[in-house]
Amino acid sequence: MASLSDALARAETASDGAGQTALLASAADKCATQALQHLAQRRDLPLYAVEPADLVAQETSTRSQAVQKARRVGSVAEASALAAAGAGAVLVTARVISEDRLASCALARIVEPGFFAA
Repeated sequence: MASLSDALARAETASDGAGQTALLASAADKCATQALQHLAQRRDLPLYAVEPADLVAQETSTRSQAVQKARRVGSVAEASALAAAGAGAVLVTARVISEDRLASCALARIVEPGFFAA
């Protein structure tokens, strides 16, 4: 869980106060892990399981060749954040990797109607 906590803390720091984390999201199979469930519980955040079809439907800003081969998406962290935030979501923080390189995190938010992302 330390790796996940570190990745989340790094992403929140990188967001420069763009908002508050409202939920945690990941690929459905990863949501079954004890570490992710424990982090969600410790942070008192809901855990949103993203199905494979919803992951691959997202356009990510970073690409890991290993993740692309295994999951057919450039970044599970970015795709999960975008899918959980819903239609019109934009990345606030692209994929950030924990210091030990065992976990990654990205943050996304929904663009409010009438606002544009540039």
